[in-house]
Amino acid sequence: MTGVEIGLFVFYGLVLFLLVVFGLHKYFLLFLYWKYKDKPVYKAEEVHNWPRVTVQLPIYNEKYVIRRLLEAVCAFDYPRVLLEIQVLDDSTDETQRVIESLVEKYRRQKVDITYIHRTHREGFKAGALANGMRVAKGEFLAIFDADFVPQPDFLKKTLGYFKHAEIGMVQTRWGHINRDYSLLTRIQSLFLDGHFVIEHVARNRSGRFFNFNGTAGIWRKQAILDAGGWQYDTLTEDLDLSYRAQLAGWKFIYLPDVVSPAELPVEINAYKMQQHRWAKGSIQTAKKLLPVIFKSNFPFFVKMEASVHLFSNFTYLFMTIPSILMPIILHVQLHRGWAWMAYLYLFVFFSSSLSVMIYYLVSQREGGGAWRGQIRYLPFLMSIGIGLSINNARAVLEAIFNHVTEFKRTPKYQIEKEGDNWQNKKYRTSLTLQPVVELLLAAYFTVSLVSLVSEGLLLSIPFFILFQVGFLYIGLLSVFQSKNFAAPMNSMRLFFQRAVLLVLRRF
Repeated sequence: MTGVEIGLFVFYGLVLFLLVVFGLHKYFLLFLYWKYKDKPVYKAEEVHNWPRVTVQLPIYNEKYVIRRLLEAVCAFDYPRVLLEIQVLDDSTDETQRVIESLVEKYRRQKVDITYIHRTHREGFKAGALANGMRVAKGEFLAIFDADFVPQPDFLKKTLGYFKHAEIGMVQTRWGHINRDYSLLTRIQSLFLDGHFVIEHVARNRSGRFFNFNGTAGIWRKQAILDAGGWQYDTLTEDLDLSYRAQLAGWKFIYLPDVVSPAELPVEINAYKMQQHRWAKGSIQTAKKLLPVIFKSNFPFFVKMEASVHLFSNFTYLFMTIPSILMPIILHVQLHRGWAWMAYLYLFVFFSSSLSVMIYYLVSQREGGGAWRGQIRYLPFLMSIGIGLSINNARAVLEAIFNHVTEFKRTPKYQIEKEGDNWQNKKYRTSLTLQPVVELLLAAYFTVSLVSLVSEGLLLSIPFFILFQVGFLYIGLLSVFQSKNFAAPMNSMRLFFQRAVLLVLRRF
């Protein structure tokens, strides 16, 4: 064995080991969930004198969904004399005129609603929230993104927990208005359910760090001030503030039974932008706060779990490396007569993947509904997760090397049910070179699959199909859904997605 081969095997083995560690962490979260799911730390206290609340709505070019949001917020079941609504608008298009008209309408209905428009985007969403907080009347600040439709009883279901003086923030669970719109929205709902059904409950009720998700939550204003206020040196201002507030001594509460519905992105390029922002921002937050976390008085295992939490998006980088090296490694092992090692590597990869499948399956079962019907989507969840690895690995590398990019919001189109059309609306994204890389990887895995099967390594078939389908789906959809392509391409995309869903429904 040459020195190059030894180095290659050791490097590949190390990457697989790290993937296994993150896979085992999924089991650890499941353990925490089962142990603490029925043991909430706090209970809501009865409120006799409701406090003054400011609802903050950060908006940037969201003309399709702003009306729906304002209708929901202005319908809150809460004393009007104690409710202030701030529309924090950084829009540069006709959204401004839509909002101004709606604000005037609700003012005539005696709603205390304020329109605050900035002519710049300094600090982006964090800057808008900080700007609004300076003049907010409320002792508590509820925050909703443009794509949310909060329930009328949101405030009354959350404010009772603030009777405990140490509570700084209450987060509710995200619901999905358009879960069944397409294969992409179904897979997104599975990913998010894992986060909100399992991960948040496990972390919050076991006394570990957990985070505000940027929307569908309510803050005590003093907690934000004690944490140093909104800061915008990361792309995940919500994650950053959450950790700083908990380091300052504030406690958080997660309410899995209070659901705030929201619209999932229906366009793959918008979804990729969202995932890129979240992945990059989490690594930026890790670089910023982990030194502070390890100097704090929190227990060692709490600090370690926080490290895994903040660095979890490294799995996409670790996934990209096996994506490229796996066919080469397997070929070398087979030609050397080391088939046992090839099978061992595939088994390790399978073990890591299995933890992810079990994790999301449990989240569907625990989340309620017809969870058995979601089982057939789990292979696609794995595939799409792999297909996103290039997008999110790039985000991780940008964070590591301090490459600065602006905050790009995820456009929404008021898509609520199958048949709703968004293809001819504004805000669609342009085609980039990234889908070319994804399609090249799909071709690479197709050739590798044929080659390895011809050499008798039949066990590689399911693994390579996951990579092949993932990169092909993400790459093709990125091309078809870009604004550079006309209606015929959109028709082909719809045909492809409906054909896949039809096949799945027959199983």
